[in-house]
Amino acid sequence: MALQASDSSKHAVLYARVSSQEQAKEGFSIPAQDKLLRGYGKDKQFHIAAAFTDIETAKRAGRTGFDAMVAYLRKHEQCRVLLVEKTDRLYRNFRDWVTIDEIKGLEVHFVKEGAIVSDESRSSEKFIHGIKVLMAKNFIDNLSEETRKGMVEKASQGIWPSYAPIGYLNAHGANGKRTIVPDPALAPLVRRLYELCATGEHSIEELAVIAHQEHLTRGGPIQTSTVNKILRNLVYSGEFEWKGERYTAVFEAIVPRDLWLAAQAALDRRLGKRAKKTGHCFAFSGMLQCGSCGFAMVGEIKKRKYVYYHCSGARGKCPEPYVRQETLEEAYSTMLRRISIDEEIVAWISKALRESHGDQKRFRDEAIAKLKQDHQRLQKRLDVMYEDRLDGRIDVALFERKSTEYRQEQAAILTKIEGYGVADGRYVEAGIKLLELTRNMHRLFEKQQAAEKRRLLNFVVSNSIWKGGEIVPAWRQPFDMIALANASGNGGEGSGGPQNGLNKNWLPGMDSNHDSRLQRPLSYH
Repeated sequence: MALQASDSSKHAVLYARVSSQEQAKEGFSIPAQDKLLRGYGKDKQFHIAAAFTDIETAKRAGRTGFDAMVAYLRKHEQCRVLLVEKTDRLYRNFRDWVTIDEIKGLEVHFVKEGAIVSDESRSSEKFIHGIKVLMAKNFIDNLSEETRKGMVEKASQGIWPSYAPIGYLNAHGANGKRTIVPDPALAPLVRRLYELCATGEHSIEELAVIAHQEHLTRGGPIQTSTVNKILRNLVYSGEFEWKGERYTAVFEAIVPRDLWLAAQAALDRRLGKRAKKTGHCFAFSGMLQCGSCGFAMVGEIKKRKYVYYHCSGARGKCPEPYVRQETLEEAYSTMLRRISIDEEIVAWISKALRESHGDQKRFRDEAIAKLKQDHQRLQKRLDVMYEDRLDGRIDVALFERKSTEYRQEQAAILTKIEGYGVADGRYVEAGIKLLELTRNMHRLFEKQQAAEKRRLLNFVVSNSIWKGGEIVPAWRQPFDMIALANASGNGGEGSGGPQNGLNKNWLPGMDSNHDSRLQRPLSYH
């Protein structure tokens, strides 16, 4: 829901951003954003004091236009209105949001979204706005996770899920899925490399020289490390490993299984094997800092069965006493109760997030369109370069090196596009599941084994401090916001966890058209 702009705020600044040079030339242009914002400013009778723009990638550090705008707003206190097209044009990350939020008295108008956020916004509106920012970032981060999941699924079907290793080529299989097939030019050379290795008469360095002489390369000299990777790679034998799991391949093997094993035996005899050292796994080592010394807390076994943690510092005797692992587990469980949200609050936030699903779909469609344009641009380069190769304008080595580079980029782009397809619809649900998880996270923690406890804690905190029998957590996003909201609603971060009466903080002054169930006092389950 939007608030009305303050009549006293007549001076405004514009901010427009595109995330690449290509977007600047296409339908997301700076002039188009500028025209929209100036038209809105004219309708609202704002005086446009300054305009700032950025044309950069989201991964590049710093934005000159954004930084200049922030400096301008801090210097000119009479200008307290910021006009921007939509949320993802203004914020690239959580830090940007905090920077804007710290400018006192600022009204931010998201023109296309019809929303205004200011100091006068209700805390519920600010929270929903913050959740949208974080969930948008979570959606982007989730793409890589979904891509990895898609790769694991392909691997489970026996399909090589990534760019083809040397000796293979990426291709479309009979079922329409991308797979790999032996490279007619390089596959025989890979097999010969295995045959030479299996004799046990050649070192890795000698095999690298032979591979280079026989042009077993996709551009540039082949290194000994590359030869070693080829000879150790199970993929050539009709099986492959992916993320620690072994799968039977449905693509054609280049090297017979017995030849692959013979090569491994020869390498083992020549290079030897190193024994792996194993030791006790302490669940919370490295996750806590001593509040007195600042050093990490480390685990230690006492009387052969009890696990204690203590400061690892070397500044003499530390005042923090040894602490049992069970005591830390109880403290962590109490800590997790601070981010527990009432069921009805989760339902209210979930409804608001689902209403924002349209923003996610638009973002996804724009991103896919941009990726397809990048893929077409690379294909045009490949076509031109092929013509140059036929006409003799570039040599074979350059053609092979650049074509391999471009095809790798194209394969990465196709993987990202597939990731968007898998992630579609999960943007909102991921945020809702995250909020639902907070309700029972402390109970889940109490039931898990030590290793799983550590995984769960790494999800919600980046680090913590132990002092005087209490844990002071460094929450990850968005748990920091949840903990802060719960703490302010309860009058501070006590160790007893959330209590009744939180509705005044999460749902202040709800409109009459909201669900009447959310008007009554709330309780935790």
